Amino acid sequence: MRKKNFFLLILLLVIVGTACTVYLCNKMIADAAENKLYSDTRSIPFNRVGLLLGTSKFVNGRNNPFYDYRIRAAADLLKANKIKYLVISGDNSRKEYDEPTSMRFDLMKAGIDSTVIYLDYAGFRTFDSVVRLKDIFGQDSVTIISQPFHNERAIYIAGKEGVSAIGFNAADPSPRQAFRTQMREKLARVKVFLDLWFGKKPKFLGDKVDIPNL
Repeated sequence: MRKKNFFLLILLLVIVGTACTVYLCNKMIADAAENKLYSDTRSIPFNRVGLLLGTSKFVNGRNNPFYDYRIRAAADLLKANKIKYLVISGDNSRKEYDEPTSMRFDLMKAGIDSTVIYLDYAGFRTFDSVVRLKDIFGQDSVTIISQPFHNERAIYIAGKEGVSAIGFNAADPSPRQAFRTQMREKLARVKVFLDLWFGKKPKFLGDKVDIPNL
């Protein structure tokens, strides 16, 4: 009986500890983005460069609303002249899967000039995208474009990497569509602190890319 009670106590401590860890990681990341998120092109400050975080265009054979809303947000920001250049950072780990090129194509369909777009094919994770923005694209100030929860995490990472960042919020899908993503986000926020603690580096770096100072 004592042995059973001991294991129940250990299990309870693990559950409470995990819940507290998730809560604290979430709070620290949310607090870091306070007053740095914008949803209106009229109020957001100008930044020379924007960073559009990649995602898949399709999920289970259907259009991914996260993707569609990010394309719309990036196009709105460029058309409002609140950024001059755009880095699209996403996954191109397989020949048949290319987030940056897909996003550039849809932005061009939305009327955006391709000459202001730069592609980062090695943005396999948000952490990689932010670090590569600084180390490869030479930027220390940026407007990040994604959904609010994603912008918060990216802004926190940017701050730790010496990049001054604000976020432009793409619309959120419905709660039903976003439920799984929101659950994964809780764990992703914990992983941010593990990455920083262990000095994680992007999977790839590579040659520098110059973005004009105009």
